[in-house]
Amino acid sequence: MNLYLRLLQYIRPYLPRFIMAIVCILVASGTNLVLPWIIQNVIDDVLTAKDMYKLNIIAGGIVAVYLLRGFFFFGQNYLMSYIGQRVVIDIREGLYRHFQRLSLSYFEKRQTGSIMSYVTNDVAALQNALVESVIELVTESAILIGSMAAMFYIHWKLALLTLITMPLVAQAINIFGKRLRTASRITQERAADITSVLQETISAVRVIKSFVREEYEIGRFNRENYSNFRAQMKTAQLSATLTPIIEFLGAIGVTLIIWYGGREVIYGNLSSGALIAFLIYVVNITNPIKRLSRVYSNIQRALAAAQRVFDVLDTEPEIKDMPGAKELPRITGRLTFEQVNFSYKPGEMALADVSLTVEPGQMVAIVGPSGAGKTTIANLIPRFYDPMSGRITIDGYDIKTVTLASLREQIGIVPQETVLFNGSVYENILYGDLKAGEAAILAAAKAANAHEFIIGMPEGYNTQIGERGSKLSGGQRQRIAIARAILKDPRVLILDEATSALDTESEKLVQDALDKLMVNRTSFVIAHRLSTVQRADIILVMDKGRIIERGIHEQLLTAGGLYSKLYQVQFANK
Repeated sequence: MNLYLRLLQYIRPYLPRFIMAIVCILVASGTNLVLPWIIQNVIDDVLTAKDMYKLNIIAGGIVAVYLLRGFFFFGQNYLMSYIGQRVVIDIREGLYRHFQRLSLSYFEKRQTGSIMSYVTNDVAALQNALVESVIELVTESAILIGSMAAMFYIHWKLALLTLITMPLVAQAINIFGKRLRTASRITQERAADITSVLQETISAVRVIKSFVREEYEIGRFNRENYSNFRAQMKTAQLSATLTPIIEFLGAIGVTLIIWYGGREVIYGNLSSGALIAFLIYVVNITNPIKRLSRVYSNIQRALAAAQRVFDVLDTEPEIKDMPGAKELPRITGRLTFEQVNFSYKPGEMALADVSLTVEPGQMVAIVGPSGAGKTTIANLIPRFYDPMSGRITIDGYDIKTVTLASLREQIGIVPQETVLFNGSVYENILYGDLKAGEAAILAAAKAANAHEFIIGMPEGYNTQIGERGSKLSGGQRQRIAIARAILKDPRVLILDEATSALDTESEKLVQDALDKLMVNRTSFVIAHRLSTVQRADIILVMDKGRIIERGIHEQLLTAGGLYSKLYQVQFANK
């Protein structure tokens, strides 16, 4: 109930419409209560007395009642659909907004497809609970209560007899409801697994085809698809079992009513019209009970999805602004690490007692074997993660004490795997500064050695580059990423293996663009290719999370340490 009440909180902004919808539902459902009363009058008064005038009035009244019902039926469905769609939009927007605020670690621990499933499958499942289920819940509850009141008015003893099966029905609904929620949660998880496999295989289609693993992936997808089928059938089995149980219990009640009611008519204690009206009201409460059991099943399925959605919304970002965090002013770029320790997993230190100072405008190269901690340093500077101990300062400001936005606005990152968005070249460069004008974008592209190839494309800067820039070469994607970074004009620059995946010709163009980008900026260059770091002001040599050597190229080369060995391995045969 708490979960459902939390879900209904999203209706609050649309409360006036919701109240109007409830009024429409109550009026529309109330018309169902009039018909048995009319039939009683027809049997007991009109047919017995052969009163044609009263029959004409009753016929006209029936037409008027159903005309009124149609008007309010339209109102309930339109208003509830509007509210349901708006609430789904609000939840989906809130969920996406929360995803944007979550820390990098959240996404690294979860499959992309599962995260996508929250926004698509789970949120869509909530709409049913907020539209169809609410309409049926209010409608059938009104009919149930109204019919019970009418039954007590007609014959209170028969009404009490009808209530005998109610506790049994309630218990059946309660037992099956708990099982349905569990089964529905599993169904949602299986649906998320399908989305994960689908996303993974589509994004890796080139690898799949190169290894000729189409049949293997089809088999993997089919296994997940069948698991989803099994989960769906378990839910269907529970729903299908609940309805006939309730119908059977209802049939027992109807049988008792027909026997006892018929007896009352025979003895003259009840009119025939009243008994028929009573039986219609019994049908009126039988159908709501069955429908309410279905509504309960639907709500349980929706609550399983709601639980997953709210679990995400209740997840706090690991990295967030501290209370009282201040805006970081425009910096010069002096950066220090003071005895920084960090670990991704307990017992495995990614950085151990790292201390360093970088002056504004200096270029720092970080080299070492894989897993040495190079990328970890790059992740700590923009606060993708926080150190376990020690601190990092920029221009004397502890980066934990300033707002994330003001910190990251002054840091530019050019990664090894360039990420571009499905849009035009112009839009991708503009991403660096959404307020920039056309002249600034052209200047950034020229500085990145990208202008010439861009204007040679079919639509120039308006050319659509496809998902993740699939229509461009690696060097072209990298140069657009550099243009984007130039437009941002960061004070601190991080280059993570920015040229390692390029051919020689592309590397020269990209390296020239990077050289222009690094002018007057504090730069951190992470590279396996030692040829790209020889001009660095400081070279940090890392191994097992520690800085084991530091200096310039010539010093480290003559020292005969790890740097010298790495250099010899790369250039021994050249």
